[in-house]
Amino acid sequence: MEEVVVAVDAAEGALLPSYHSYGASGADVSAYLGTPVVVAAGASALIPTGLKVAIPEGYEIQVRPRSGLALKNMITVLNSPGTVDADYRGEVGVIVINHGIEPFVIMPGMRIAQLVLAPIMRAQYIVADMLSASSRGEGGFGHTGV
Repeated sequence: MEEVVVAVDAAEGALLPSYHSYGASGADVSAYLGTPVVVAAGASALIPTGLKVAIPEGYEIQVRPRSGLALKNMITVLNSPGTVDADYRGEVGVIVINHGIEPFVIMPGMRIAQLVLAPIMRAQYIVADMLSASSRGEGGFGHTGV
C-alpha cells in the first residue's frame, strides 16, 4: 500500500487523523471542541477539527461520514463527500447533519468523520458539436431501474 505524506498543523490538544484497521481507507478525524455541541434533529453544524493540512499537489482529501454514526444515530456529513483542496490552508471543518428525530451531542474528541486521501485529475472542458452515442443515451435518474 502506497503512503503519501500529508503535513498537519494541529492546534494544541487536537487529535491527528488515525486509521483504526490495517485495511481502512479512511482515517477517523475528531471534533476539536472545548464543550459539547448539541445538533438538533434536522439541523446541521460546522464542527472544527483543529487541523490544517498541506496536501501534495495532485491529491485531495475527501471528508466522508462514519458508517457507525450514520447507522446508529443518523449523523452524516452534509456535503458528502466534502473536499479539501491541495491549496487550502485553513482549518478543516466537518459539516454534520442530524437526520434523526432526537438531538445528538458531539463530545470533544469524538470521531465525527473520516478523511480519505485521493488522487485527482483535472479535466479540460471543451465545447463539442456533437457527443458520441451510448447505449444509455439521455436516460436520466432511475433510467436503468431500481
